[in-house]
Amino acid sequence: MDYHHHSNHSYDSKADMKEICKSAIEKGVREICFTEHYSVNPRVPTYGHMEFDSYFKDIEQCRSLFGSELTIKAGIELCEPHERKAEFKAALDSLPLDFIMGSVHNIQSTKLSAVIKAHGERANELYFQELYKMVSEADIDVIAHLDLIKRYTHRDLNEIYDFNKYKESIAKILSKAIERGIGIEINTSGLRTSMRKTMPGKEILSLYKELGGKILTIGSDSHKADDTGSHIAEAYELAKQCGFTEIYTFTRRQPSPIPL
Repeated sequence: MDYHHHSNHSYDSKADMKEICKSAIEKGVREICFTEHYSVNPRVPTYGHMEFDSYFKDIEQCRSLFGSELTIKAGIELCEPHERKAEFKAALDSLPLDFIMGSVHNIQSTKLSAVIKAHGERANELYFQELYKMVSEADIDVIAHLDLIKRYTHRDLNEIYDFNKYKESIAKILSKAIERGIGIEINTSGLRTSMRKTMPGKEILSLYKELGGKILTIGSDSHKADDTGSHIAEAYELAKQCGFTEIYTFTRRQPSPIPL
């Protein structure tokens, strides 16, 4: 199952949904969830691209074409969903979404790369503070790429945060997620870069399990048909190493466990 994928309904992808489905079937993926970027903040890049009528039309067309071979779920990735909550609610409440991810790509409408340029290593602290705000307030099902900040610090500062330095902050985020019934994902996109790490990695996944976390999804975060299902098998193995015996699917935002 690939529970994080973007198509040309996201601002940063040109991938055709039908081609993605074909690629998924060819690679043995049995269930896919499209999670297009969406924001109601006009000051960030993900604002204004998503057209829901067109998105759901394409979802239904793909279900008609490929439904006998592939389960296709309708999802969305919300950028900073703890901000402008009333606007998000008004936009999304009537939609037949199966799955909602929440992510922090911006802090106070400033892209993470710019936050790192302005604050250096302290950007890690600012990011985890913002993530805690999100998991405390937002209406989401799963935290997308929980430690995304390391993708940018690896690229821009040639370093990745020290887990032990931020363990208390991360545990606070995970505990709040568990309290609110929010899961996390293993995002494999970092394995397609020079970073060569999942988001999050084994330390955070093990801590989540230790704290009582159960809801776990796995996604490639692909923006191209060719990357559909990328490194999913490795993520399954990582989940097992961290003690997980199930991963989750979602239907109309209700989680269901699937044995690993």
